[in-house]
Amino acid sequence: MNYCKLISVACCFCLMTFTGVQAQNKSENNSKCKQNMERTGSEPFVFGKDAPWEDLGGGVKRQILGYDGQLMMVKVAFEKGAVGAPHHHYQSQCTYVAKGKFEFTIDGVTKVVSEGDCLFKTPDKPHGCVCLEAGTLIDTFSPMRPDFLKK
Repeated sequence: MNYCKLISVACCFCLMTFTGVQAQNKSENNSKCKQNMERTGSEPFVFGKDAPWEDLGGGVKRQILGYDGQLMMVKVAFEKGAVGAPHHHYQSQCTYVAKGKFEFTIDGVTKVVSEGDCLFKTPDKPHGCVCLEAGTLIDTFSPMRPDFLKK
């Protein structure tokens, strides 16, 4: 019986030690990830009136709102008739129509969307749009789009 207790105590000690090491490693990894995100991220508060717009041409302009390595939010303004050329990328993308009306094609399916609607684009699926009424889209990307940042 004492032998069983000794084995139980030894197992508990090993488990506590292993769990402590795992927790310490996880904490160190989280700390490293946090440091990387802080280096690649935006300020905690991004005021739209202060954030610069990038003119993409053809009646489309983009404003980067906030980001880190995992997530990015971008506002895109379209003039009527402007085209978001068909493209694809490895990031997941969710788009909220804040204003206007757009004809979107995602992976060969075309639908008209307007204020309050949302679109989800899975990685590497071709998508694009035509602006039917001047409007604004709020795009989120995961992970972030490093190609959107000025070099």
